[in-house]
Amino acid sequence: MLGLLRHTRDRFGPIRFLATTVALAILLSGCQSTDTDGLSTSAAPPEVSGPAAGAIAGDMVSRLAEQIGQGKATVALKQDGSPFGQALEAALKGWGYAVVTDQKTDSGGVVPLAYVIVPYDGQVLARLSTSRVELGRAYIVTTSGATPASALSLMRRG
Repeated sequence: MLGLLRHTRDRFGPIRFLATTVALAILLSGCQSTDTDGLSTSAAPPEVSGPAAGAIAGDMVSRLAEQIGQGKATVALKQDGSPFGQALEAALKGWGYAVVTDQKTDSGGVVPLAYVIVPYDGQVLARLSTSRVELGRAYIVTTSGATPASALSLMRRG
């Protein structure tokens, strides 16, 4: 009888093991890393026309200049060759920024910039990302250009 009481099975063993495994997975998921600058790859659909791309790029760069200072930095633009990418490069240069696209540069004074343009529900969502700030806005695209359809979304890092 005494042997039965001393040798009881731990009926919570599998649950304890599962809980430990899940907790470890959650802790390790926080250790994930991205590439060195942490920015996504730039992407814009080719359907966004030249006038619309120019209007969106002009508006977004003017808002970016409010955050990082007008023409005070060299911008490393991750470009995909779309009309928006070309319009964004032209708008950056128009605001006085030096723009590098494919060259390796020393990281001092260079602001990496990526963009994403996503069609959504009859509008276009535009996002510019740097290592310190992210800007987003929805636009209504017409044949003659684009007009903002939402307030500017601003997220600061660090």
